[in-house]
Amino acid sequence: MLGERIRNKRMEKKLTLKELADRTELTQGFLSQVERGLTDPSITSLRRLAHALDVPIFYFLMDEAKTNPVVRKHERQSLKFPESHLTFELLSPDLNRSLEMMMARLEPGAVTCEDLLTHPGEENILVLQGKMKIQIGEDIYLLEEGDSIYYFSSIPHKIWSTGEEDLVFISAITPPAF
Repeated sequence: MLGERIRNKRMEKKLTLKELADRTELTQGFLSQVERGLTDPSITSLRRLAHALDVPIFYFLMDEAKTNPVVRKHERQSLKFPESHLTFELLSPDLNRSLEMMMARLEPGAVTCEDLLTHPGEENILVLQGKMKIQIGEDIYLLEEGDSIYYFSSIPHKIWSTGEEDLVFISAITPPAF
């Protein structure tokens, strides 16, 4: 359960709900509801929690027993946020590696995040389907199927799906950050 994993990580870090609320700029009441499974956090809230607890977002969803180097299509760990029109699938077996690979699907007109996102490391994206607008710092790039882009992910960035079909892309990130 997502809330239970968040609570366990918070307790492992010896943080109170108030301290976590201060670090994430989320309310104690909201965090309490998340930990008890009464509500689900948005992608933005989950990113704040992951950052505050120093773990990738997929940490909260991973099956810790999984060690097989092969990731079968039907066994991928996935993360879907209904309000964001965004789905992520982890292509690497787990987050205990130096590299993370994920596939994302973004509905037409949707965006990956509300605010520009930063995380340590480097990222390389390959567009498999659709059209992408990506902002990296002050620069904006338009990519189509088959195009790729590399950037330092510490530079604020954000992705939009600008085509008429879903945007599908693969992202390789080092170190694992999602």
